Amino acid sequence: MSFQDSKTLAMPVQVQSVGQQRLASVDIYRGFVMFLMVAEVLHLSSLAKNYPDSQVWKEIAFHTQHVEWVGCSLHDMIQPSFSFLVGVALPFSLANRLAKGESFRWLSIHALWRSLVLVLLGVFLRSTHSSITNWTFEDTLTQIGLGYFFLFLLGWAKNWIVWLSFFVIVVGYWASWALYPAAGSDFLSHWQKNANLGWAFDTWFLNLFPRKSPFTANGGGYLTLSFIPTLATMILGLIAGRWLRLPWDLWKKVALLAVAGGIGLGIGYTLNYYGICPNVKRIWTPTWVFFSGGWSFIMLAFFVATVEGMHMKMVFFPFLVLGVNSIAIYCLSHLIDGFIRTSLYTHLGKAPFQVLNQYGEQYEQLLMGIGIMLVLWLILFWMYRRKLFLKI
Repeated sequence: MSFQDSKTLAMPVQVQSVGQQRLASVDIYRGFVMFLMVAEVLHLSSLAKNYPDSQVWKEIAFHTQHVEWVGCSLHDMIQPSFSFLVGVALPFSLANRLAKGESFRWLSIHALWRSLVLVLLGVFLRSTHSSITNWTFEDTLTQIGLGYFFLFLLGWAKNWIVWLSFFVIVVGYWASWALYPAAGSDFLSHWQKNANLGWAFDTWFLNLFPRKSPFTANGGGYLTLSFIPTLATMILGLIAGRWLRLPWDLWKKVALLAVAGGIGLGIGYTLNYYGICPNVKRIWTPTWVFFSGGWSFIMLAFFVATVEGMHMKMVFFPFLVLGVNSIAIYCLSHLIDGFIRTSLYTHLGKAPFQVLNQYGEQYEQLLMGIGIMLVLWLILFWMYRRKLFLKI
């Protein structure tokens, strides 16, 4: 990892091309996703318990935490949006690097290196509170890393091959789960938590690594094999990125993205409603690929329309600061949030964060969370002003 000037920045979640204006809308969308991730420190779902009769707080609580199994909240859209944007970035990144004269061989080596670093970085971050390396592969960075090289190869393929690959993945993945022995008599029990094909794979695969105790199940139901349908989500982003590079009118592109989003939502809703496949983020079902992909297309359309079409870049500036340095904020939020909390208490005392405690102790968590988010943003703003970006 290294720091360097933004003019030479090239990382999996970066959009930049020679001869084409940088798409701030993509950076801002990514920054919005990073904001949702960091906002976990606000503990809004805990604060909502103080207002059990408030429908507004019920909605806030729902959308600031993951759903238990079937369904989707705003919080559930963090990982698919991040993965989708990796695909969006790829056509821009390839065009930029080819314009610099880089060969396919070198780009392939670089893509393999990125994949390896993303996987190991994910494992490292998941091991920070463990006495030994926590060899699991379900986190966002690792899932992207496991599929990134395949995405890179598809970045060179014709559109029909990209679409065919997408449908082969989602249909083949659905069929493999549907054919695996079900845990119950109901067809949907093929996708039952910790009693499915992906769980069976992990009880074998994860026990090949050194562990304090044998792996039996993931508490949240998350799986290593989810990187396969996650690749399908990244392919949807690749398709969106190619559309954004077309020499079309901006609003025609926005309309295309919005229509694609509507189709994705419709397919996802239908597959879940008729019991063909449940809409479960934790195991990244094919239905989730369509449903979350639909929302990703719509959110991308929104940011392209408002930022590029309506020139509202400065309105979203706080998100831009996070979006252009997404790997940095991802790592910092996992590594130093505890240090920031301790430092704020040390130097400011507890009184500033307890001024609202008469309404509930959760307000102390809220005010501390705001403090942590502000410190993290100021670090990223300092890097932004000095054109320092974390590169993989």
